Amino acid sequence: MINAKIPKFKSLVPLKETEINHLLWPPKFSSLPSVLQHYINSDTPIHGQKIHSYILKTGYKPNTNICIKLIILHLKSSCLFYARQMFDEMRQPTLSAYNYMISGYVKHGFVLESFDMVRKLCLSGETPDAYTLSMILKGSTSSYAELYSPCIGKQVHARIFKCIVEDDDVLYTALVDSYVKSGRVDYARRVFDLMLERDVVCSTSLITGYMNQCYIEDAEDVFSRTTEKDVVVFNAMIEGYSKQVENAKKAIEVYIDMQRLGFRPNISTFASIIGACSALAAFENGQQVQGQLMKTELIEHVKIGSALIDMYSKCGLVEDARRVFNYMPEKNVFSWTSMIDGYGKNGYPNEALELFSVMQIDHLIVPNYVTFLSALSACAHSGLIAKGREIFESMERDYSMKPRMEHYACMVDILGRSGSLNQALEFVINMTERPDSDVWAALLSSCRLHGDVELANLAANELFKLSSGSRPGAYVALSNALADAGRWDGVSELREIMKIRGISKGTGFSWVGSDSSLKAFLGQQI
Repeated sequence: MINAKIPKFKSLVPLKETEINHLLWPPKFSSLPSVLQHYINSDTPIHGQKIHSYILKTGYKPNTNICIKLIILHLKSSCLFYARQMFDEMRQPTLSAYNYMISGYVKHGFVLESFDMVRKLCLSGETPDAYTLSMILKGSTSSYAELYSPCIGKQVHARIFKCIVEDDDVLYTALVDSYVKSGRVDYARRVFDLMLERDVVCSTSLITGYMNQCYIEDAEDVFSRTTEKDVVVFNAMIEGYSKQVENAKKAIEVYIDMQRLGFRPNISTFASIIGACSALAAFENGQQVQGQLMKTELIEHVKIGSALIDMYSKCGLVEDARRVFNYMPEKNVFSWTSMIDGYGKNGYPNEALELFSVMQIDHLIVPNYVTFLSALSACAHSGLIAKGREIFESMERDYSMKPRMEHYACMVDILGRSGSLNQALEFVINMTERPDSDVWAALLSSCRLHGDVELANLAANELFKLSSGSRPGAYVALSNALADAGRWDGVSELREIMKIRGISKGTGFSWVGSDSSLKAFLGQQI
């Protein structure tokens, strides 16, 4: 099975006379290994392909050592076709030859080919070693092999126990990483606990896995047990904490601790801590981080600028966000999207749409899916139906971007908020794909806003068919619509259905910040 096209050339790349090192040319057959090694170690290994041409022209039959060096040379030159051709010409490929080919395929993104090479290795009678297995695991965690990742990790794990494979930290770290990326942190922890020496790379991988699944205490446990820490493991903790508002304050604490211990924050550290400030709406802390950044070159990095724009926007400081935006020496689509989204969410829809237009017309920046979502949201808040429809249609017309469900839901919200409920329903009915729960939820919310009980009931029923237990807010919205219309019998019936199905709306709360802490004030549970 081929997952990408391997480049194939009619002949080896011809070289100019000036590209040839005359001290090494023409090579003697006895010196071929050293000459090949010279090109392998050089910055321009592709120049060494002349040697392969020389071998073919003279009819010389290279030994195993020279064959392997030619394979390495072609792999370093990104010429996988010639590397495989050389491999196939070997009478009896060695384990080293297999490993170089497997590694080359993985590094260049031809993961499925690397798996085929492993099967070929096993059929040849050779036994995979720790390096072979670690490369398989590395390949299984790439985006090209997402469907295979869970099963491959288990197969390699079983192979380790069945074969006589010496303890290898690199292999076990790769196994932990494979389990983490396939979502099986429980298996990853079992491997981690069996390791005699756990390095910081392995600890960081497991911490990231725990944080992604919100197992905060487990991540803290691994972090505390990591004796030799580095900036990356601190970054894993800061990033993990910053994803949840209730833990974001801990991100700031870890950020301070790492600097007290002498670790210097890098761009990932700053991006994550700014994200924590965004979650906490703690613009004072964000300003301090910005002040620290201004003493470094990182302040000019587009990733940092985009993060600061997002932070100030979420804190309601749109002018500060725009100031950062204006002074950015380089802007990408994420920078523009952050600023457009910031304007839209803070009640400046006209400024958001103007920036959306300037981005495309004056700067020729191609919007992404999130940019379109931000622009459509701005239209919803300002009641611009025609503009919203024009932006929605331009996605596929001008950029060949097929709208996603969230764009359809936003379009329904635009029509519904303005009171055009029949148009919103017609839009949903005429969708080319089956509407998901977000689309029906947008229609239900609009019906609740404008008091259309019958249409609210229709939208709610469709929503319940798709997610009867995962959208308690839909039950509450329908209940409120019935209550506003004075249909208390319907309210009582709906509340009874909620009790029977075990559905309850989570307790609402508000975060209020003080000088010393962030506290949550709970509302009444429905």
